[in-house]
Amino acid sequence: MLLTGTFHRSLDEKLRFAIPRPLRDAIGPDENATLYIAPGTDGSLEVYSEQAFTRLAAQLEAGPRNDREVRAFNRLFYGQVQRVELDKQGRVRLPAELAQLASLDKDIVLVGVRDHIEIWNFQRWEAYVDSTQPHYDELAERATPDFGGLPHSVNKVAGVGRTSGFTTSEG
Repeated sequence: MLLTGTFHRSLDEKLRFAIPRPLRDAIGPDENATLYIAPGTDGSLEVYSEQAFTRLAAQLEAGPRNDREVRAFNRLFYGQVQRVELDKQGRVRLPAELAQLASLDKDIVLVGVRDHIEIWNFQRWEAYVDSTQPHYDELAERATPDFGGLPHSVNKVAGVGRTSGFTTSEG
């Protein structure tokens, strides 16, 4: 299950939104799937399938239980997680307290992020992309240190785009 892509959606008056078919297909075949909506980072919410949420819970369980910050995170995280059902039309009803937590209004953005979906306020997402996109190369190098960055980094290895230490056959 690999969740990818960015999708613009609207919340209706009942705080429902449709999960796009590519994301629903990646979540799994069950039309009435149980999903978990959790507080995310950077002002977003996170949506997990039951299987992905179980994996996340196992990872969190492996952390130091007696650490004050870990306890505080677990309380805030699990205390706000809400279990929801995907309806037959592929919609989810967003709990009002989570919509308020992420400052969600009518226009939202869904972002597939590997094993979960992030829900963003449209304006907050646009500001995040505007401030973060210029640093994509540095982020890619940090996120994928063993690979030397993402596939576009192959060009750097081959010398394309280098500013020092590279000469062309013309020069």
